[in-house]
Amino acid sequence: MYTYPELELALEDMLTQNELYRPTVFWDEASSSIVSDLRTYGVERFRSLPSALNFFVPTYGMPGSSFTKVMFDGLLAWLRREFPQKAKPCLALDQFLSGNMAALADYRVLLGADDLRRQPYLHTFSESTVGEPVEQFKFDGRRFSRSSFNYLLGLAMLKKHLDGDVLRTVMEIGGGFGTLGEVLSAGGINALRYIDIDIPPTSFVAQHYLNAVLGSDNVGAYEETRDQVSIYVNSLPQATVLCSWQIEKLQGKVDLFVNFMSFQEMEPHIVENYLDHVGRFGTRWVLLRNIREGKQVRKWNSSVGVNNPILTNDYLAMLPGYELVERNVLPFGYRTVDGYHSELLLMRRCKV
Repeated sequence: MYTYPELELALEDMLTQNELYRPTVFWDEASSSIVSDLRTYGVERFRSLPSALNFFVPTYGMPGSSFTKVMFDGLLAWLRREFPQKAKPCLALDQFLSGNMAALADYRVLLGADDLRRQPYLHTFSESTVGEPVEQFKFDGRRFSRSSFNYLLGLAMLKKHLDGDVLRTVMEIGGGFGTLGEVLSAGGINALRYIDIDIPPTSFVAQHYLNAVLGSDNVGAYEETRDQVSIYVNSLPQATVLCSWQIEKLQGKVDLFVNFMSFQEMEPHIVENYLDHVGRFGTRWVLLRNIREGKQVRKWNSSVGVNNPILTNDYLAMLPGYELVERNVLPFGYRTVDGYHSELLLMRRCKV
């Protein structure tokens, strides 16, 4: 059994917070599973834990593809048995089921879309192996995952519109295990500050990951900010992980706000509260990724889904001081096999 005093402290603190900053029904059950796995197997293995793979470590192959290992092994075994002399179909099926084909498709988009002259530089990024990932792909000698490709493609789209604007302060809500902080920190931006705001236990996992990738001296920890009355952006290190309720203490200006897919798992009044803070920080750019059709509606006896799904027009209404610059499903987002659209939205603060 592994013990993490800082995680336990954050979980205890969360119990006393406003419901705006506590897990929704969907994430309450997910968080319990993640905490249990962390205590049992250790945070050092988080990218291979079943709970993490099901909730905040996305994959192209299993389990993200909905194929199980039984299906994977059975399909390959059938093909080898029925067509023993045909090696190429087995290789093709293996690459499809493993997610390699989908990852290669995203890599091709990145190569074609990224402007190598503009920051953040994306063409030199290679993902770490911290957390013992079960799925990682190597192209041209660099490592990638579905998480890193999600952010790399979103940033490639953003860069088309920056026109030389350098984004030095980036805030994210629901940053998973900290991938965006890793990508940006390798992007050549001087005096970069990345702020990840999340609920425990994912905030704890992100802090662990960024500590390992960037060095603990460059990462602000929850214990360091917990008792501060005000948290000033300009005083923060290269990367900082805050718990959700600490957003009320945060003071300063933000260049870019990012949320990839976690808002869609919240109720509208919770999202609106967070976006009010985004406006309070004078944020110049907003980059969101969301299912256009909204998260599935929760049934009365289930924790899966939300009561009121967030749709594209809801974001636009909640950010009245912003103009829509681009909305994109292909090539930077994703269309699912059952017809749902993972859509990127880029907004810019209107000039007064």
